[in-house]
Amino acid sequence: MVEKVGVLVVSYGAREAAMVDAFARSQNYQVELYIADKQLNPFNFKKAVKHVVIPDLDVNEICKFAEANKDKISFGIVGPEKPIIEGVRDLVEGRTGIPMICPKKDYAIEASKVQQRLLFQEAAPEVNPRFRIFKPEDYTSPEDARKAVYEWLNELDNNAVVKPDKPAAGKGVGVWGDHFKTREQLFQHFWENLKYGAVIIEEKIEGEESSFQAFCDGKHLVPLPETRDYKRAFDGDQGPNTGGMGSYKDTGEILPFMTEKDREKELEIAEKIFNRLKSEGGDALRGVPFYMAFMHTGKHPKILENNSRPGDPEIINILPVLKDDFVDVCFKIIEGNLHRVEVAEDATVVTYKVPPNYGGYDKMFPDRVPREEVGTPVDLSEAY
Repeated sequence: MVEKVGVLVVSYGAREAAMVDAFARSQNYQVELYIADKQLNPFNFKKAVKHVVIPDLDVNEICKFAEANKDKISFGIVGPEKPIIEGVRDLVEGRTGIPMICPKKDYAIEASKVQQRLLFQEAAPEVNPRFRIFKPEDYTSPEDARKAVYEWLNELDNNAVVKPDKPAAGKGVGVWGDHFKTREQLFQHFWENLKYGAVIIEEKIEGEESSFQAFCDGKHLVPLPETRDYKRAFDGDQGPNTGGMGSYKDTGEILPFMTEKDREKELEIAEKIFNRLKSEGGDALRGVPFYMAFMHTGKHPKILENNSRPGDPEIINILPVLKDDFVDVCFKIIEGNLHRVEVAEDATVVTYKVPPNYGGYDKMFPDRVPREEVGTPVDLSEAY
């Protein structure tokens, strides 16, 4: 008789639906799913024993749901960054004793782009692009700030990326050539962000981007095969950047444009940062604390950013071809005993089905939009 296991899943969207699917396919356990969802995801609703919608993913509401079902939940796992940054693990573990798979609040380094850059500078300075931190208290007027920004742009030859310190603060990340074409446009973007806190302006790195992910039990870092996501809204790498239109994984551990040396360098960088944090945090880094965006320049990788959760959509490329039972992987993460995982040597591709107005597709290609299908149900039964 298979063992019954209750799993709490904190869900935002497709990434967590892939987790739910991985749990539901368990051969070793009878999995009962308790899902706290941002919206009424029909796939998750169908698979769940209990399903609740928490539109803002408020950590206190998530904790209440966990408390109400704590006697039936063996562990929880969190996909989206907001509750991780806001300390959902600390709260749920503290109140219910349910072990949670995600970093603790103080180790969710995704919470601050400034702290990320300073950490990288300390642990692996060679991977950082040139950057400068601008703080609101350092400038008494827009003119003072503009002078400092333009001086830095002179050094970067205008090839710059503007990043607010906090996720979703102000106007978000802006890239020279994509979001603005003039210094004044860049400055206005910068100034709007500066109202909310510190802003980084860093060197724009050109190259091929890869996503590095690793499971972690707090003691061991277990790398997963490389993936790559695509953010442009239209075919041919055209159109505005989006949250992601899809991703792919090759048959092996690396991507076609990478070498084994590139992979080794990424592993070395991840280990350096992990060892720097591990010495302080015990099991605080449990989950997927390193989902790093690397840019391959032809010389050596540069790190664009790190996220403290599984990639969306990149983890969707991994979970369907994970040869280990995902429940067993999670138990090993909690026990501090995860040393390796087996992933099938299969290539995988994720593509998103989105509304025709997403990214302005209907305005750019009006002749390609079948108007008679707009507002009708979409059959995705064969999509996964």
